[in-house]
Amino acid sequence: MIQFNNVTKKYGKTRALDDISLDIGKGKITGLLGPNGSGKTTMIKLITDLNKPSSGEVLIDQEPITQEVKKRIAYLPEIDHFYPWMKIKDAKNFVKTFYEDWDEILYEELLGFLELDENMGIKKISKGQRAKAKLLLAFSRRADIILLDEPLSGIDIFTREKIIETMIKDYREGEQSIVITTHEIKEIEHVIDDAVFLKQGKIVLQGEVEALRAEKNLSLVELMKEVYGDGKEF
Repeated sequence: MIQFNNVTKKYGKTRALDDISLDIGKGKITGLLGPNGSGKTTMIKLITDLNKPSSGEVLIDQEPITQEVKKRIAYLPEIDHFYPWMKIKDAKNFVKTFYEDWDEILYEELLGFLELDENMGIKKISKGQRAKAKLLLAFSRRADIILLDEPLSGIDIFTREKIIETMIKDYREGEQSIVITTHEIKEIEHVIDDAVFLKQGKIVLQGEVEALRAEKNLSLVELMKEVYGDGKEF
């Protein structure tokens, strides 16, 4: 579904991605895994067309990423993207204006599931609540592709569990594709289908999670330590 064909991305003299080729399958949950600076966010930004490859190409269903293709993507960035004056309902109205796949019934259901009130002011709520609010807006769309950039970063374990529950709650297996970047591998090991380990802009290990476990006789966390050393970055 999502193809990286010999993709290199440079920022000045730095290669954030170095000749990456990868197929991300339709209808699966794929983890882009690795420490900060390994190239995970750069890959996400190329899929959203926020950045362009220095060389190579990124395709979705064998098509370039046009405005029409981008309508099929829901993107949750790591940084906050709300205006401080907004309430959650203001952010909702802003998003639903742009996307025909908005599902108001699903929004109401997730609002309760995530224990949020749409009259909450963005600048007054906690970091964990903001993380859940971002997730609410991403998953209230019936998007074909959902991109989650470090959704677990810097939040408490209870909020992490709620975020992971939300990821799989209405997941349309076989139809919807979710790509999650994280270095919090332990928390997502049980939900991802495919794993892609990145290091210094290169893919160092990839495959179906069950196949990797069986081949190596290791958990993903143990594989992480094998790939990256003692794993202190995690």
